[in-house]
Amino acid sequence: MANSNLKSKYLPTVQEILRLIGGKENLQGAAHCATRLRLVLKDNSLADTKAIGNLDHVKGSFVAGDQLQIIIGAGTVNDVYAVFTEEAGIKEMSLGDVKEQSAQKQNAFQRGIKALSDVFVEIIPGLLAAALLMGVTGLLSQQGIFGEQSVVEMYPAIAGFNRFIAIMSTGIFTILPLLVVYSATKRFGGNPVLGLVLGAIMLHPDLANAYLVGNGTVEPEVISIFGLKVSLVAFQGGIIIALMMGLVVAKLDQFFSRKVPDIIKLFLAPFLTIVVAGFLLFTAVGPLGRLLADAITSGLMWSVDNLGIVGFMLFAGIQQVIVITGLHHVIGAVEAQLIADTGFNFIMPLMSVALMGQGGSVLGYTLALWKNEKARQIGVSAFASTLFGISEPALFGVNVKYKFPLIMGMIGGALGGAYVYITGIKALGFGATAVPGFAIVAAQGGGHVNYVIANLLALSVGAILTIAYLKVKKPNLD
Repeated sequence: MANSNLKSKYLPTVQEILRLIGGKENLQGAAHCATRLRLVLKDNSLADTKAIGNLDHVKGSFVAGDQLQIIIGAGTVNDVYAVFTEEAGIKEMSLGDVKEQSAQKQNAFQRGIKALSDVFVEIIPGLLAAALLMGVTGLLSQQGIFGEQSVVEMYPAIAGFNRFIAIMSTGIFTILPLLVVYSATKRFGGNPVLGLVLGAIMLHPDLANAYLVGNGTVEPEVISIFGLKVSLVAFQGGIIIALMMGLVVAKLDQFFSRKVPDIIKLFLAPFLTIVVAGFLLFTAVGPLGRLLADAITSGLMWSVDNLGIVGFMLFAGIQQVIVITGLHHVIGAVEAQLIADTGFNFIMPLMSVALMGQGGSVLGYTLALWKNEKARQIGVSAFASTLFGISEPALFGVNVKYKFPLIMGMIGGALGGAYVYITGIKALGFGATAVPGFAIVAAQGGGHVNYVIANLLALSVGAILTIAYLKVKKPNLD
């Protein structure tokens, strides 16, 4: 229960929020994150986001992911939430509870996109750690970064340490399909241990290595299963296949758990799940997944070879518009497949400059309206979020709201994308952009320096164009 001092301070704002969202009867749930009050409403159209954004203690308001998000600020949001839940007469909910409530309002396509994103949420920390380790060993091993000799050559005593780091950096990639099957099986409602078993089958040492088969150095064994010819090739790098198999394992597990009698369910349901899933892996899902993965990678590489700088500029220009739709979550699966096939990820730097272009435009908005306390509060918070790879406060708090900052940010992102193409910046992992993304940039060709320049270019262009527009056009921002 909120104490009397907090209640007297924040109650007027809370009461106005409840009125402006359509009353308590329109509220399904509420939670908060580090800076924002997150509400799930029965009907978002009843919420007056503009009026809410002008309330005391509120720095902005927008709808994202079927949630009404009200920017309050670090620390203060906890106190406002305590008063809000008491006044609204609802129990406190976790952020996960609110996300679950929000997901119930999404259509099948939106739920599918979110599911893909959720699969990689658990894996990304490990990938980031591996990419950072790759960055460290790259800095130590590569010549020309700190002089004509590499750091290891200058200090041979650290050669053993560097070798140790190099081994640790590649560990996760040797079992990545297994981890994806595990996470996908768990996400789609199956027993994740069965996902691990299927993942282990995908990488079984008795199967021919997929990379060696691909370059023609190994001939795979071919067996006959009920007259069907099956090549015994493993699935190293099979991220798309692993995603598909996670869904297959989960659905088979659910099916057999329902159909098999309880007295024999403990051993027969898992047995049938693995046998059927394994058969589908080698006869249907695996071949189809390989074709799909090849098509994705070939399409991306085709765009690089044929569209060149135009393709990079186009992607970096519109990527944050994709964020507005929520479809950006699927890009993680594409990045994972790209790393598995090529060892590098050229998408991450493009996503980073796209984000920093929007960060630049919100920075320009903030600087141009610095004397306006409300604009300054919203702008500073939104810009700070972009530095750590989070663009939603900038997009929904300022850029989409006024439209012209969104366009200026897109131009900044596009020019940053051109620089990424010219300098060949690549990443070793995915899941981090902006400042955190620096840790996973490939060192080759001065990658870290060029990454900073590319992001500063996008940031500067977005800011300068936004300030210029405000000074010349003097738009009405009411």
